[in-house]
This record gives sequence, structure tokens and C-alpha cells, in this order.
Amino acid sequence: MIQALFETPSTYRPTPGDMAAPVPQVEAVLFDFSNTIFQMIDLEAWLHRVGAASGRLARLNEPDAVAEISQQLRRAFQLPDVAALQEGRDLSRERHRLAMRGWWERVDFLRGVEETAYRELTAPDAWLPYPDTEPTLRALRARGLRVGIVSDFAWDLRIHLTHQGLDSLIDGCVISYELGREKPDPHLFLKACADLGADPRATLMVGDNPTRDGGATACGLRAYILPAEQRTGDRGLAEVLRLVT
Repeated sequence: MIQALFETPSTYRPTPGDMAAPVPQVEAVLFDFSNTIFQMIDLEAWLHRVGAASGRLARLNEPDAVAEISQQLRRAFQLPDVAALQEGRDLSRERHRLAMRGWWERVDFLRGVEETAYRELTAPDAWLPYPDTEPTLRALRARGLRVGIVSDFAWDLRIHLTHQGLDSLIDGCVISYELGREKPDPHLFLKACADLGADPRATLMVGDNPTRDGGATACGLRAYILPAEQRTGDRGLAEVLRLVT
């Protein structure tokens, strides 16, 4: 991993010829993972898993229990010390676990069972693809495009791809915790392009964060930013296919 850090360029330097030439056709597509092609199971489902695993399931039967826990989570997340823990949390497994523990220990239902809650957060089946994820990935594959993932994530998201049977549709993953860098660091985007053997100028980045994912444009990629909303139906990924024709 350290060797790869030094072998991969961290800046994009187009040549005069690149600048004068026509914009190349897209040959590779990079996707953000969380809230772009996959999403976590809904809060109530996660709480029930935590409750079942920790012996606290009965607490969720109390009136408005889930709503109260949800409110406590929102309030706790806004506390200055909790918010500070979230900065850079995807740079390593340890930082992410600390950030989650510091948040959840402020919530009555989760206090004392933070490790159980973390196991349920990271379980292979705790993250689900959107309905249009697989069709979009298959369509890109059918068109001969290379597909990768660039994600700020604190554990190996490949377990979720494999669990859903989608790993064969992804040609490479660049994950923040493995490199100790977060988007919009250009190194992540350029490493993903290098891993795919793709020209950054012929690569499209798809995500939901204009700052982090849109940062790909600083190193020559194109970017398509989805609305940052908690979708329960299709994510709108079919639009990607229109951009690569």
C-alpha cells in the first residue's frame, strides 16, 4: 500500500496537446459508494438488529421509541465535541470507530452496546444497492466501459458488493481508509484512474457531494452530482448512461 502511494501521481498536468484536442469520449466511470450506489438499511431496521443482538429489543416496543432515538441521534450529532470527532473519521478504521462510539454513547438506547451497534453497521447485509444500481452497472459493462469506486469509507466496502453479487461488475475500488486520504484529495481520483488504465479526461465521477465528489474536476475528470436526498426508490443512475453515449 505504501509503495502504491508513491507510484501513483497526486496531481494532474494536462499537456498543451490535451488542452487543444477534442474532449475525449468517456471510457471509465467512477462512483461514490454511500448514498450514490448503496445506502445503509433504514434506521428502524438497524435499531431492531441492534436491539435483538443486545437484548434490548423490548425497548423498541415502547410508544414512539424509534422517533425518540432518532431525535437523540440528531441532537447528539450536533454537539461540538461529537461533531469534532466526525472530522476525518473515514481516514482510518480506528478514527471511525471512535467517532461512532463518541456519538452513540450520548444516546440512551445505544449507550453500553456501541460495539454491537458497530457490528450491525458494518455487517455485509447492512448496506443495500439502490434498485437502479445493478441495471446501470450492467449497462456500463455491456458498453465496454471500465467501472470503479472512489469512496470515503472506513472499512472494506467490497464485502457489501460481494454480498449483493455485484463485485464482478466493479473493476477497482479506492477507499479512503486504505490510503489515509479523503476526497477531494486528487490522489484518490487519479489512483482510481490509474488502476483502471483510464485517462482522467475520459473518466466520469458520479457522486452526491459537490465538494468531495465534484473535486474530481480539479484533476481532469468530469463529474455528475446527484441530489443529496435519502432516496427509497431509484437513485437516478440511468442518467449516467445518457452521459456516456
